[in-house]
Amino acid sequence: MLRRVFPHPQLTGFLVIIWLLLVNTITLGNLLLGVVLGVLIPGITQPFWPDRPKVGKPLKAAEYILLVLWDICIANIAVAKIILFKSNANTHSQWIAVPLELRSPEAITMLAGTITMTPGTVTAMLSADASHLLVHCLDTDDPDAVRDEIKHRYERRLKEIFE
Repeated sequence: MLRRVFPHPQLTGFLVIIWLLLVNTITLGNLLLGVVLGVLIPGITQPFWPDRPKVGKPLKAAEYILLVLWDICIANIAVAKIILFKSNANTHSQWIAVPLELRSPEAITMLAGTITMTPGTVTAMLSADASHLLVHCLDTDDPDAVRDEIKHRYERRLKEIFE
């Protein structure tokens, strides 16, 4: 019964917290509305969640989140330097095909989202057979190094977390 009301309890809690942060005021009414949304949204979207993503190592997941936040901060500085101090003629944008070892749709989505959230790179496409990501890099002279960094820094960790 409880699983039917709260099909994704972590998502429910997360939605309540996000709602309270969005309204920027903690009142009983806002808390109740957040709980209602936190129960309704997972309940309505339940048919679209055939399998729950399996997170094998929660501490590795927390480590991954911290790594990505750090990389976002560092990449912001690097992109600011490119924009402020590099001319367009000296900027070398590249398209990079990143072969994937990941097979879990959730892990591939996390990798694509991580690449896109990191300033200076964006995931443009996933191949039809889910074997490659097409990534655009704002400025690089060595696309192979960018590909290898994505695989080593992110994909390897996501493989540990999800598979």
